[in-house]
Formats: sequence, structure tokens, C-alpha cells
Amino acid sequence: MTSVVAAKSGTQWSIEADGQSAVVVEVGGTLRGYSAGGVPVLDGFEADELSPASAGQILAPWPNRIRDGQYTFEEQKYQLALTEPARHNAIHGLVNWSRWTLVEQSASALTLEYELPAQIGYPWWLTLRTTWSISADGLRCDQEVVNNSSSNAPWGYSVHPYVQLPGVSVDDTLLHVPGRTRVVADGRLLPIGANPVPGTEYDFSEPRKIGDLVLDTTFGDISHDADGITEVTIADPHSDRKVVVWADDKFKYWQVFSGDTLHGERFRRSVAIEPMTCPPDAFRTGRDLIVLAPGERWTTSWGIKG
Repeated sequence: MTSVVAAKSGTQWSIEADGQSAVVVEVGGTLRGYSAGGVPVLDGFEADELSPASAGQILAPWPNRIRDGQYTFEEQKYQLALTEPARHNAIHGLVNWSRWTLVEQSASALTLEYELPAQIGYPWWLTLRTTWSISADGLRCDQEVVNNSSSNAPWGYSVHPYVQLPGVSVDDTLLHVPGRTRVVADGRLLPIGANPVPGTEYDFSEPRKIGDLVLDTTFGDISHDADGITEVTIADPHSDRKVVVWADDKFKYWQVFSGDTLHGERFRRSVAIEPMTCPPDAFRTGRDLIVLAPGERWTTSWGIKG
């Protein structure tokens, strides 16, 4: 295990076991890198670089977007900062550019914590604690949050890893998504409806090539196995190489992004596979929004198998 300070993403914490390694950074508590057998599974970024396009970030207390940054919760209206000004949205929560604190570290695991203060637009005090661990089963993330406030708090959670198969283009990548519906979005990438996916170009219920399909898509009505686990897989059509992103039953949606709006070398180089507890704009619609009672502790788990 190592700790190294870098200028932009803060302290770097490395963990490794069973031929696998990962790097988590102070700014955002972000997963900057993950490799298995010396092969990069995560399309990460350099230590002295800003996380590009939310790569590896934790998205909380809401994932995705909130229209106009406005919402009403328990009859009170709130206004968030418009962190996606071009689309007039509040995007990806409040914790992804803050400095997280190391709580515990071993050779194969580390725990980071962040105190989210009550603030304009989100007047609830939360404590987030993330444990990252490496084993023969891959990379695992155990997330918890505690509502320290005296009133109910709205909550949603996601993560933003870009996964890759080095040498395999996005077009040639086989994608499997166990979702039966697709959220239809407007030009601001906000939901306006939902359509079934069977038989359409968005049907990845069986693995098939992404081809030239542009994806920045929320899949709902997802399948979980008998243990409550749901998985999205990318695979190499010419070998047995694959990457699996899994999540527990707290997650009701998958967001899949093929990187078409990214620039330079990152354009369609990897696929962001994001498990989400709620769909975009859930603070406004209330759809699958989690409500944390005062003092409540909420937990979830997800991970990557490379």
C-alpha cells in the first residue's frame, strides 16, 4: 500500500491483491485506476489531471441531472447551483470535487469518509463512508451514508466508472444490459417517458455489438439474480475477455454512456457503466427516491470484475 500526494487529485492511495491493483484519490474519493493481471480495466486518468467527464467519481446525494436545479421535498422548495450550465441542470451531486479523509488502510483495502455539510439547496448534514477492497473476486465498493440531520433527507447514489477492453473499440464491444425499459430523454438529457427495449436497437438482453449506436441511456426495469445482484458486461467478440460491473438490489437502474461527447483520445474509447439507485431528475419526480430518516444509516455494495 502506498500514499502519494499529487497536485490536482490530492493524495493517492493504492491497494493490491491477487494480481490486481487500484488507486483511489483524495479529491472526490474517486476511483482513479483499476488493473487486473497488469491490464487496465478502468479507463482512468493521471494523478495530476482533473477527472475527465466524471471518470471514477461518486455521485451523491443525487446521480445524473436535476432539471433547473429545482425540486420540492416535503412541501419545501429548494434551488441548487446549476453545475451543468449549458443544459441548465444540477448534475452529479455535491461530493465529487471535495477532499475525502482516509479513515483506515491495509494492503488490500481502504476506507474514506466525507462530511457533507448542510448548505443552500441541500440543507442536510450527511456522513459518507466508502470502503474499497481488492481480492481474487475483483474490486469491491461498500458505501454507507448516515443522515445526521433532524429531518428526512432525499438521497440518491451512483458511481461513474469507465471500463474498457484495451485494443477493442467501443463499436466492436459486446454489451449485455439486463434492462427491459429505456428512459426517453429530451435535449437536456432529462426524462420525458419510458419505452420497452425488447426488439429495439437498445435491446442488449443478449450480448451484442454496440456498433455505431450512441448511448447516454438509462435502462430501467432491470433484472436481479436470486442473490439480488444485477450485472452489466462488456466483452471482446474475439476472445473470452470481459469486464463485469455488478451492483446489489439497492440499484434500480443502469446508465450506459458510449463516450460520444468526449474529445480527443477519450472519444468512444471506453464505456461508462453506472449503477444508479434512481433515474435522472428523481428529486423532482420522486421516482425511486430514497428518503433517509434522521439518524438512519443506509448501505449498498457494487464492484467490478476484470
